[in-house]
Amino acid sequence: MSKKDLYRPNVAMIIVSSSYPHTKEIFLAQRNDLADVWQFPQGGIDEGEEVQEALFRELLEEIGTDMVEVIAEFPEWISYDFPSRIAENMKPFIGQKQKYFLVKLHEDAAINIHTDEPEFSEYKFVTVDEALNLSASFKKNVYESVISYFKKEGLL
Repeated sequence: MSKKDLYRPNVAMIIVSSSYPHTKEIFLAQRNDLADVWQFPQGGIDEGEEVQEALFRELLEEIGTDMVEVIAEFPEWISYDFPSRIAENMKPFIGQKQKYFLVKLHEDAAINIHTDEPEFSEYKFVTVDEALNLSASFKKNVYESVISYFKKEGLL
């Protein structure tokens, strides 16, 4: 297995509320399996699945709705390594390579994190700075890069 194959393909999304761009608050959820770990929704890309197919499937699985508009896509794949406490459960992978999207909830979208296999215990909409302060340390560099890009593009 090559080094690049050791990173699990993954899709991730920064979700802005339906009041975007007037309000630039973003969705952040607390994981139910890791204490005090807040993150953006994300999930693996299945074999043979297109990236945008995975995006909408993961939205539905994690927040109970796929009623979003794709505003922008981060132009490259970005990766991070799993911390040791997570890596053991993710073998053979040592981390994830992610494709990030900025998406806007439709006005009539209803968030429901109590899905069939819930990953989150609670969620909130926060400012960009709050998101960076609350995020898991092992994802912070990725979050900073993606948010910085979307800010530079005038989107956040």
